[in-house]
Amino acid sequence: MENKYTYKPIGVFDSGFGGLTILKEIVSVLPQYDYLYLGDNARAPYGSRSFESVYEYTLQCVNYLFNQGCELVILACNTASAKALRNIQQKDLPLVAPNKRVLGVIRPTTEVVGNYSKTKHVGLLATSGTVASNSYLVEIQKFFPEIHLYQQACPMWVPLIENNELSNEGADYFIKKNCAELIIQQPLIDSVILGCTHYPLIADKIKLYLPPRINLIWQGTIVASGLENYLFRHPEMADKCSKQGTLKFLTTDVPDLFNKSASRFFGNDVKADRIEL
Repeated sequence: MENKYTYKPIGVFDSGFGGLTILKEIVSVLPQYDYLYLGDNARAPYGSRSFESVYEYTLQCVNYLFNQGCELVILACNTASAKALRNIQQKDLPLVAPNKRVLGVIRPTTEVVGNYSKTKHVGLLATSGTVASNSYLVEIQKFFPEIHLYQQACPMWVPLIENNELSNEGADYFIKKNCAELIIQQPLIDSVILGCTHYPLIADKIKLYLPPRINLIWQGTIVASGLENYLFRHPEMADKCSKQGTLKFLTTDVPDLFNKSASRFFGNDVKADRIEL
């Protein structure tokens, strides 16, 4: 058994299952590292919760991962990245863990979004919480001030995905409705960000209800590439993270329930342990 003092996995956190689509891409690009995934399923979804609750819950989970040996934690959740990341980076890390790092999924996406759009009109499909935060709008303006962003909240999508209701007519109704509401805002949109880590599971349906010219911007490959670049630019952090190629999954809910759905998101069998925060 690996010594607990040398086990320093990269932590990957999400409120539920969606972060597994990010983890899947990260492991594909950086298979040599150890990874510890934590899904706060007992309190999911985060998308409709207040900024204060999301910040409190996310900080608890980040601290838990720090206590398990993680030097680096990825918030593989758009809502947590939008509502909690800045406070954690600016207020908490300097006090409790100045040598540890927490990264999100929004900035890597906004750093490259300009490469996808020719019309400079970009759409965002996301949870209500992510849209309300305006995080994508603020970050995109930093890197591509010429881009116009149009946001559409899709509050029913995550419940439909997590309850595996995608084959029902109701799923098509809400996906079609929200896609139409986005395009009505600006018909010149030529690229759409999937601003929730759940949405890759319904990408084929989303494509059906968007004009065929539109590029879908997937976060998984972007975040994985961004992490690879980050570790290259910060070799001191890369050296801290252990490299045995292991994967461990944790959930705050019932493991049997988690495993069944998690396997759909991750693409392979998942066996999680339950923790209490």
